[in-house]
Amino acid sequence: MSHPLAAYSTATVSDALDRLGRPGSLLGIAPLADGARLCGRAFTVRYVTAGHPAGSVGDYLDDVAPGQVVVLDNGGRTDCTVWGDILTAMAHHRGVAGTVIDGVCRDVARAFEVGYPIYSRGRFMRTGKDRVEVSDVGRPVTVGGVQVAAGQLLLGDADGVLAVPPDVEDEVLALAGRIHATEEAIVAEILAGTSLAEARRRHGYHQLQRRVEA
Repeated sequence: MSHPLAAYSTATVSDALDRLGRPGSLLGIAPLADGARLCGRAFTVRYVTAGHPAGSVGDYLDDVAPGQVVVLDNGGRTDCTVWGDILTAMAHHRGVAGTVIDGVCRDVARAFEVGYPIYSRGRFMRTGKDRVEVSDVGRPVTVGGVQVAAGQLLLGDADGVLAVPPDVEDEVLALAGRIHATEEAIVAEILAGTSLAEARRRHGYHQLQRRVEA
């Protein structure tokens, strides 16, 4: 998808969220590849431990629209995967924006080959079939300690991934623009010979992300 926040880094957007006192940064969820970029609306899926008999790991990808981000809540499990080769190939072919997993993925060579962005707690080869099953699709999930709702905007880069609360999207965009411009001005002054302390003081660097109480 094309969203104005895609122009900014997750670090800048995280600072904007801090200033608003809102959570959003998904702790422990990292990109497979340092060059990864991701921006799109969440398609949410939650997994639970498989019952007896075991349910399905899900064919939900048929319903994911181009530009959406698949968000999988596997409870942070790292002993079995919920994303692999077939899903990567299909998602990339359909124009899905990327995948975010509170858990692990496998068959990562395919993701590297096609440049498909995946954010997860790591990689592990063991299947989730008969170990986990889909519990909910399209309902709020928890990833990296943050609740993510269907349709919520996610932004990812080499530093990680975050979810922007829907009610403050416009505020976050405005703040991110100001933070980015301020930091670029500080860099320009430093490179022109101004001391770090002076450049930061002049532009109020230490207050950029500080929450302002109403």
